[in-house]
Amino acid sequence: MGELPIRPSELKNKHKREQLYHKQRLEKQKAKATKRKQQAKLEEKNPELKQKRLEENVPKTIDNTKEADETITDDIEEESDEFASYFTGKTPKVLVTSSKNASSNCYDFCAELVSMFPGAQFAKRGPKHELRQVIKIAKEKEFTDLLVVNEDRKVPNGITFIHLPDGPSAYFKLTSITPGKSISNHGRVTAHNPELILNNFNTRLGHTIGRMFQALLPQVPEFQGRQIITFHNQRDFIFIRRHRYVFKDTEKVGLQELGPKFTLKLRWLQKGIYKRDGEYEWIFKPEMETSRKRFFL
Repeated sequence: MGELPIRPSELKNKHKREQLYHKQRLEKQKAKATKRKQQAKLEEKNPELKQKRLEENVPKTIDNTKEADETITDDIEEESDEFASYFTGKTPKVLVTSSKNASSNCYDFCAELVSMFPGAQFAKRGPKHELRQVIKIAKEKEFTDLLVVNEDRKVPNGITFIHLPDGPSAYFKLTSITPGKSISNHGRVTAHNPELILNNFNTRLGHTIGRMFQALLPQVPEFQGRQIITFHNQRDFIFIRRHRYVFKDTEKVGLQELGPKFTLKLRWLQKGIYKRDGEYEWIFKPEMETSRKRFFL
């Protein structure tokens, strides 16, 4: 049997210990680089080896090891779909408003939302206008959706989505707001209907939230505008981004961010129009977070 290599921890002299550690580390790096070069040559001759390696060496992440959810489905239940009437070709008409006595920061964010959804309108909310009165007026004016932006200490911190005339209603925590003008090299927004991308809304609850976002935008995008709005769900955080794709040549395409960008997290979903004592279909509670690998959307 050959002699076992000396471990740096066995040396008492600090300088020799450091020298041995760096020497062994360098040898490991060289051996790894040599192995990679040899593997690359083999894979170049036989591409199937690379495909096999990539299939076998899938890194474990929280996303691909999350707890299984029995409500994950690819089908939409038409009987219980509250948005069925919208998908018959109805044109969305969105009303955006704020909480009472809102600050300029809240109004600025409302203006960003209005720019995102074609045909959206902003209505300034008076100090005496209760939410039930706003909902009643929105119904009479035949709006299809109502977005109410809430704030705390002059910082927007939540959005209530109400689908009209019969619901459902949802409240989202709002964080990480970056207005379009603060994004470097941002593009200029045009009046074209944007395309919509929805990612990872896989559970029954996720389908409902995804359909709620779909109902905010026209069903027929105008491709000449090259604008895209993305709702990307990752670990129950919904990242909202707006881009324009830019053709560099006949083969390459790039993305130019238009803004705004912000993050939503669902707090509750209520059946029908919002009421304080309404029936909650789903509500977040801290005790529901039993594991880092458990997600609801």
